[in-house]
Amino acid sequence: MHPALNAARVVVVTREGCHLCDEALVAVDTVCQELNISWQAVDVDADPSLRRDYTDHVPVTFVDGVQHALWFVDAGRLRDALA
Repeated sequence: MHPALNAARVVVVTREGCHLCDEALVAVDTVCQELNISWQAVDVDADPSLRRDYTDHVPVTFVDGVQHALWFVDAGRLRDALA
């Protein structure tokens, strides 16, 4: 597993200019602020191994190092995963 995917309790692999990424970041930020849980965004294009593994499959959301969501973040499902 890539070390960046364990950088925080919730990690979102994103790309600059990605509208789905922007939406996912808002959902993750809202839920994590409510629950006082750390989260981090990681740019897929800043790391060759992430770019190789996820190419255009962003955003990808990880919870505790395990893939949780691809493309869309459901706030309720994220809350449940963090409970």
